[in-house]
Amino acid sequence: MNYDAILVVSFGGPESKEDVIPFLENVLRGRNIPRERMLKVAEHYYHFEGKSPINQQTRELIAALEAELERNGPKLPIYWGNRNWHPLLPATLRQMKQDGIKRALAFVTSAYSSYSGCRQYREDIARAQSEVGLSQCGLSQCEPGAPEVEKLRAFFNHPAFIEATVDRVDDALRDVPADARENVQIVYLAHSIPVSMADSSDYVKQLEEVRGLVSGALRHKNDALVYQSRSGTPGQPWLEPDVLDYLRKVRTENLASAVVLTPIGFISDHMEVVYDLDVEARQLCDSLGLPMTQAKTVGVHPKFIAMIRELILERVNPGSERRALGSLGPRADVCAEDCCPGKKETHLRS
Repeated sequence: MNYDAILVVSFGGPESKEDVIPFLENVLRGRNIPRERMLKVAEHYYHFEGKSPINQQTRELIAALEAELERNGPKLPIYWGNRNWHPLLPATLRQMKQDGIKRALAFVTSAYSSYSGCRQYREDIARAQSEVGLSQCGLSQCEPGAPEVEKLRAFFNHPAFIEATVDRVDDALRDVPADARENVQIVYLAHSIPVSMADSSDYVKQLEEVRGLVSGALRHKNDALVYQSRSGTPGQPWLEPDVLDYLRKVRTENLASAVVLTPIGFISDHMEVVYDLDVEARQLCDSLGLPMTQAKTVGVHPKFIAMIRELILERVNPGSERRALGSLGPRADVCAEDCCPGKKETHLRS
């Protein structure tokens, strides 16, 4: 297949205090989220001088992927477009059009299938393409439109993603204090989503698969899957248990001598990781007297960067091996028309 560029698509995040409210308003455009909730989330960003780590981590991922493709091919230029903050997708697609890009492969910084983790990214790409415009042909010539963009498959069960995650958890297990290693529990974390959205996708099933694959590779039996960063209205059911509630349970029911928080639902340490875990969960564990270490996200782990290249090669060379671990098999390249139709509740992320 002929592709002439890679498009990295991420959520985006503010990079100064002045960016925070415009960014959150952009995230919430057209959504019925109380302003008080938005202002509460804004305080998370102000705790870090208004700067989310996600944009810088996306820059680092792109630099690592550029080096990987330069060494091993295919030598394709990489563009970057965000859903909610600069560089925004429409501006990126306009630049790609100006550069003569016709057909690109999109790597979305989300490993799982759900409305917010997959379909919404596809919708945002399509909306950006519509803003840039379709190709138009007159009597004498054709005016090119926005480039075609095809998304790479969900990669939650790709061997390299699992191996990189295992390495991160193994490092965190080694950091547990020697006197607290008797019964360590790995607490796997993912962003909570509305139950209605979860029921219309394989999100939970995929998370459970990753939990089993990672714990199995580490031969570690004491583990749990919990959720974080709920942002819906109080009466709306979201995936549980919440991480803070669960940590209290660990202490009151003596489920572990220490915990290793492992954010498998994220590929980089964005705001939900640095605030919800590094700040809130750590403060709670300190108050409970519960030893806690935290596994890094895969970030720019060499195995993870090599995986992105492998996903690209799958599409460049149809018929090549599509690697996957566990029972769910490799995800399809093209989603079914009715896939992940979840109700459009918005999450206040990164």
